[in-house]
Amino acid sequence: MIWYVDCNSSGGTGSREKPFKRINDAAGVARSGDEVVVAPGIYREDVNPINGGRKKAVITYRSEQRRKAVITGADVFKDWELYREDVWLLRVPDSYFGAYNPYTTYVSGDWLDITVPVHTGEVFINGRAMYEKDTLEKVISPDYYDISWDRDFTKHTWYTCHDDDKDETLIYANFCGADPNEECVEITVRAHCFWPEQEHVDYITLSGFTVTKADTQWAPPTALQEGMIGPHWSKGWSIEDCEISGSKCCGISLGKYRQQNNDNKWTHYKFKDGAQTQRDCALIAQLDGWSRETIGSHTVRNCDIHDCGQTGIVGNLGCVFSVIENNHIHHINNKRDLAGAETGGIKLHAAIDVIIRNNHFHDNVRGIWLDWQCQGTRVSANLFHDNCLSRDNLLTEEAVRGLGMGEDLWIEIAHGPTLVDNNIMLSERCVKLPTQGVAFVHNLFYGAITAVGCGVNNGSEKLPSPRYTPIHAPHSTSITGFMTVLHGDVRFYNNVFVQPENRQGLVDICKNSGNEWDDCNLQSGTCVYDGYMKEEEWKKLFDGYCGEGSEVPRDRYYMPLPVWTGGNVFFNGARPCNIEEGHTVDTAHKVSIDLVCEGDDCTVKTDLMQYLPKASIITSDTLGEAFEPEERFENPDGSDIVFDTDFNGKKRGTVTAAGPFCEV
Repeated sequence: MIWYVDCNSSGGTGSREKPFKRINDAAGVARSGDEVVVAPGIYREDVNPINGGRKKAVITYRSEQRRKAVITGADVFKDWELYREDVWLLRVPDSYFGAYNPYTTYVSGDWLDITVPVHTGEVFINGRAMYEKDTLEKVISPDYYDISWDRDFTKHTWYTCHDDDKDETLIYANFCGADPNEECVEITVRAHCFWPEQEHVDYITLSGFTVTKADTQWAPPTALQEGMIGPHWSKGWSIEDCEISGSKCCGISLGKYRQQNNDNKWTHYKFKDGAQTQRDCALIAQLDGWSRETIGSHTVRNCDIHDCGQTGIVGNLGCVFSVIENNHIHHINNKRDLAGAETGGIKLHAAIDVIIRNNHFHDNVRGIWLDWQCQGTRVSANLFHDNCLSRDNLLTEEAVRGLGMGEDLWIEIAHGPTLVDNNIMLSERCVKLPTQGVAFVHNLFYGAITAVGCGVNNGSEKLPSPRYTPIHAPHSTSITGFMTVLHGDVRFYNNVFVQPENRQGLVDICKNSGNEWDDCNLQSGTCVYDGYMKEEEWKKLFDGYCGEGSEVPRDRYYMPLPVWTGGNVFFNGARPCNIEEGHTVDTAHKVSIDLVCEGDDCTVKTDLMQYLPKASIITSDTLGEAFEPEERFENPDGSDIVFDTDFNGKKRGTVTAAGPFCEV
């Protein structure tokens, strides 16, 4: 059955001749195997799909013309009153918002770290989000907000308060000389754009829409993770070829459901640490039926995701077994009015067997943040750049506070196996690595690896505070144990490391910012693993072990794990670690790397290929298995991986070159 929707219709029965006026009308009747075709236009609604499909009979919602059907959580208001000078006033009756008023609801939740509260609502002028202030005076006489990535726009400000006598919400806004009744001024009035109220609404495809502007709430892993779009604890969704922007917090959520008595528990019940409440979340979910059969296996592909306040894609537990591919993810968390953990182009917990490939990440507070339970996760053939305080005006202590300096990829407190292969990482801080069980194969690092050997404790000043994270049976949500991170258990094969010329401002920031969470290293290379053991040396610690009573110290169980290397190449002063094997340090040539972008198309211009030595093909057998889960670096179906395909999809021969390109 095909249902038709057209916002210009007077309202019909869903036929081609008499289409529905609202997408929600179709969402109330569509069943397995049905298609909902939506005509071009603006649909100001929160679509609530009632029914799910089946694996071989999905329900498809399709924009008739690519990205011409717009679903938005914002409404236009044209009755602004001039208050004084450039400041205007809008009065909105509380009844307009219904049960949820985003201008009396603050962004809140676990791991949120902001000094000035902000509301979930947002004010836009001509599609650009303005900056909320906590006093009317700061709107009347606005200052620049220096830590925004778009500083020049930051005097476009607004403030809200409530008139209790008239039951009205008041919004004061400084449009910097523009007339809001002549421009397109919108305020967000809905929490989602396409989101089922019920859980387990499975097998839905959303294709070709523009989805924009919603007053979503902060989405930590210990809460209901809301997005403008999301399956809300379901299975088998596909979000394809959509443009997604303007969410207060998250664009797409593949994440967690609301757990009774365990939602933002750390915020409300301060006696139990957040790491423990997060462990509780995973165990409770398992009791509630979290499994491959019921949750996850989503696809997000070919989307343009940008200008969201917290993340482009977020997910804890609900993201398992998913594929995120061929997306353009950029300008996430650039306003910098939201801070704390859980920010980045993609932020996932428990990304079990999740594949993130062929995406383009740039101008984000960070590219990808993989946190806890990165078991079977593969990050492959992605392009990263400008995800590290990329503008010089951001190189201040204030900008770093609560947000960090950023990086292309952060893998935190997990046990692997996590595979990172054939990526191009061009930010000055390529990888933040307080974790273990990771293999890096055929990557180009034009920057540093940071936070090795630190960042796994929980911040106690006087008492031990190791963080223990779950371990799963291979390719499963079943939890088999918990363990902290020993460090090491990392493999580097056929990577190219190039030392960039770091900006002096970033060098100065790093000199003053090192702590337990981040060593602020800017030296490119594997040298951050100086002093770690090779496998043979580590195994000797266990020679002669005879069980209880052995004289061999038990320290061996708590020492850093081995590091494996081979075929890596180092340029421009990048440094190998002191146990590096089969490597090349090229001191004869100074290579150049430039990124040339025309629109969304980017090309890496470099001369390093002519100086690369030959390298052997790497396979799952080369990499072995991650220590704690005792799981091989392999495909989600358990088959071996042969790294015979490069960044561009070209096949490597039996002899290839280091780095992400196959040419020798």
